[in-house]
Amino acid sequence: MAVTCNSTDGTVRKRHVDSSKTEEKQGGISDGRGEKYSKNGDRKETSVQPLQTGTYWLTRIVLLRSVAFIYLVAFSVAYNQNKQLIGENGLMPSKSYLNSVKRYVGGKIGMAAFAYTPSILWLLDWSDMDANLDGIAVVGMALSMFVLLTGMANMVIMVTLWVLYHSLVNVGQLWYSFGWESQLLETGFLAIFLCPLWTLSKVPRRCSPSLISIWTFRWLIVRIMLGAGLIKIRGDKCWRELTCMDYHYETQPVPNPMSYYMHHSPWWFHRFETLSNHLIELVFPFFTFLGRRMCMFNGVMQILFQVVLIVSGNLSFLNWLTIVPSLACFDDASLGFLFGSRARKEVLEIQHEAAAGRTPKPTKGMLTRRVVNISLGILIGCLSFPVVMNLLSSKQVMNTSFDPLRIVNTYGAFGSITKERTEVIFQGTSSQDPKDPEAVWEEYQFRCKPGDVYRRPCLISPYHYRLDWLMWFAAFQTYEQSEWVIHIAGRLLANDSTLLSLLDQNPFQGREAPRWVRGEHFRYKFSQPGSASAAQGKWWLRKRIGAYFPPLNLEGLRGYFQSRNWPHPHTHPKRT
Repeated sequence: MAVTCNSTDGTVRKRHVDSSKTEEKQGGISDGRGEKYSKNGDRKETSVQPLQTGTYWLTRIVLLRSVAFIYLVAFSVAYNQNKQLIGENGLMPSKSYLNSVKRYVGGKIGMAAFAYTPSILWLLDWSDMDANLDGIAVVGMALSMFVLLTGMANMVIMVTLWVLYHSLVNVGQLWYSFGWESQLLETGFLAIFLCPLWTLSKVPRRCSPSLISIWTFRWLIVRIMLGAGLIKIRGDKCWRELTCMDYHYETQPVPNPMSYYMHHSPWWFHRFETLSNHLIELVFPFFTFLGRRMCMFNGVMQILFQVVLIVSGNLSFLNWLTIVPSLACFDDASLGFLFGSRARKEVLEIQHEAAAGRTPKPTKGMLTRRVVNISLGILIGCLSFPVVMNLLSSKQVMNTSFDPLRIVNTYGAFGSITKERTEVIFQGTSSQDPKDPEAVWEEYQFRCKPGDVYRRPCLISPYHYRLDWLMWFAAFQTYEQSEWVIHIAGRLLANDSTLLSLLDQNPFQGREAPRWVRGEHFRYKFSQPGSASAAQGKWWLRKRIGAYFPPLNLEGLRGYFQSRNWPHPHTHPKRT
């Protein structure tokens, strides 16, 4: 009889029969997928079986949504700030930059121009560059919002997002010179290969997540951490002496309210922070290659590390972005708790079908996809060679791209720590004579960078005020090294609404423009909790260092602006 057969099929049938009898005794039958039904056919609520390890269907959804969230933030920043920075009347117009590239490559818009500056702006009508920049940002926000809300994406959508952001970064000049721009482009490129070509489905049955694609994300987090850790050890000696955290919270580009309290932590806590930093950046990344549990441990530690950085400072979307590749350290079994029963059941069914050998027969498209995945692995491997050589070099550089499309880059952060904070404060006056001791100088306030000592540090992460960040760099350079600072001064003298929209407070709002604008250089320190200054509501204490740039008026800037082909603030450039 079949139930007594010693063959494999007979054993399976006998086990199935016994299982059914057991279910009948409990008042229901099973459909073989973890669902239970009563004798009259109604489904009974049951718990979903635990997911098996080693598959990445749910991991893919988490990764795609995470990448989409970062894209959404980045395109939102672009929409709100690009016109002021690289628009028609921006501080560094993208049209002027494209024209200079065009002249450099021979005066034609061809392959040479695209290779030098990959951007779809070459193909658009330049008569209204503001509309072009806004259009790119709006399309980017719409697509990233769709992926974020639905968890569905295909290669077409992800390629479009990547091309759109590439187009902005490559014309963004100084304003897009931060390391996280390249990191987003690399992360976005890797996300393309997580998706099916056309299909829009959370769990596309015929496009299983490639293990190669998952490992490209893991390789990215390893490189990010090792780059950051090695540049610190090789850079500022305070990292080796464990004293860097004594200064970091106070001197980082844009502190937040928690930075104030973290700065005043005990000295031993700062030493613990520095040691932990070295451990997380230089040791834990190697756990990625030591099996599932150790890889997950590294993922947990990297995510917790980034959360601490998010809480303690406004580092744009850098830390949020660094969490993304860390998520690839987790498989479906470890991420199942993030999903409802429906998604878990769908993945469990796929896992059962694979275990039973009932996977779909490979189609021509599936075989082509395997070739694409292998090609991706080879490409990342080849492009990683100069990156690895840079990591091993005693002359390591950070935040550098070795290919024009920024597919594989080298990263790093805070290789040196400034020991004191200085700020450039713009001041204007309506006085006829800037040297008059009675002249009243009024201060402009930026959105987030320190200015008014009574103003609480802002909390904006993952949003990013690009001008505020660049002002941090300008403060420990000279205005000759940062000529755009003088450009800002000229715009302030004209009460230019485009530039003023990037600031928080214009003291001449509703009044005539100032006759003179100057830059003052101050040293800033956090006030001491419990001190008289703190009791007065002061978050900062400051002391004047001297003049950053002397008092300027519009007439005196005319020649300076003309020599640099900047439109004089009295006039607006004609659209051509």
